[in-house]
Amino acid sequence: MTQSTSKYAEAGVDIDKGNLFVSRIKDIVADTHRRGVLNDIGGFSGLYAIGNEDVKDPVLIASTDGVGTKLNIAKLCNKHDTIGIDLVAMCVNDVIVSGAKPLLFLDYFSTSKLDLEVATEIVTGIAAGCKLAQCSLIGGETAEMPGLYQSGDYDLAGFVVGIGDRNSIIDGSDIRVGDKIIGLASSGLHSNGYSLVRKVFFDDLGMKVDDYVEEFGCTLGEELLRPTRIYVDSLTNLIRRYPVNGLIHNTGGGFIDNIPRILPTGCDVHLQAGSWPVLPVFAYLEEQGKIASEEMYRTFNMGIGMLAIVGADQVDDILHQLKALGEQPYLIGEVVAAAKDTEGKNVVIHEA
Repeated sequence: MTQSTSKYAEAGVDIDKGNLFVSRIKDIVADTHRRGVLNDIGGFSGLYAIGNEDVKDPVLIASTDGVGTKLNIAKLCNKHDTIGIDLVAMCVNDVIVSGAKPLLFLDYFSTSKLDLEVATEIVTGIAAGCKLAQCSLIGGETAEMPGLYQSGDYDLAGFVVGIGDRNSIIDGSDIRVGDKIIGLASSGLHSNGYSLVRKVFFDDLGMKVDDYVEEFGCTLGEELLRPTRIYVDSLTNLIRRYPVNGLIHNTGGGFIDNIPRILPTGCDVHLQAGSWPVLPVFAYLEEQGKIASEEMYRTFNMGIGMLAIVGADQVDDILHQLKALGEQPYLIGEVVAAAKDTEGKNVVIHEA
């Protein structure tokens, strides 16, 4: 058949460029593959064998997430090589809190028109995130939709599948009054609250991404693009050595909405503000944006990206272990009996 000008390409979708993109990222993706991956990208689906996992009663545990408005910051900075780490982190951090080991990752990348350089940067970041999370990138979808997105726009979604032992799943049912709460330091904003972040910095304060901010020690864009921390390696090692009664990924909803998701009835949590360092970006947002303290703790991670609820008798050993694993852990609160005539699941933050 004689090839003619593609009407599809004229409509904004270039199949040849899509094929070129797959060939370009093939080695990047293959570099994430661990034992269990049975095929390369390019097929209709990814294959993964779970028979090699040392799990007695296996349960598959899955999660999906995106990066949200942080994508706009990447576009403003024209820097796209770390946003993929955020994508992986938002998914795998949700899986590890169940005590699961991430196995495989899939991504969805949609854009107005495929830019090979930008798309390759994004996948490079996704691959870097998968390596940090010790999971395999086994496939994805790239969609050109010029009628839906403006020029240069793109969106990302990620999907992770992990594996856990049914008898070892962490679901909060072992949490008891008297348990202590350890917080693990975040790298910054991570990937939530960026609609408010954008409003404060760009709409209200009129700042630009290349503005240097003394309090941050870097430009605004550099601060806002700090990748979300991936806690998989540290928590996998911790769970293997110590009993952990609950884990909370401190993302959208902050302390106020996330902690109750795992608390059993009859339990409240008291946190002590000042027991961990609040990063400069949060103090700056609160002051310059005139945001109430209560909203800050419900919107942002405030410097704590992950929380572990553990028995009081294990606290010192667990703090020592987490430090040895490269974390910055802080004892930030405890589980208390719910107030009389209430079901509990409330979070109280005591100001310093």
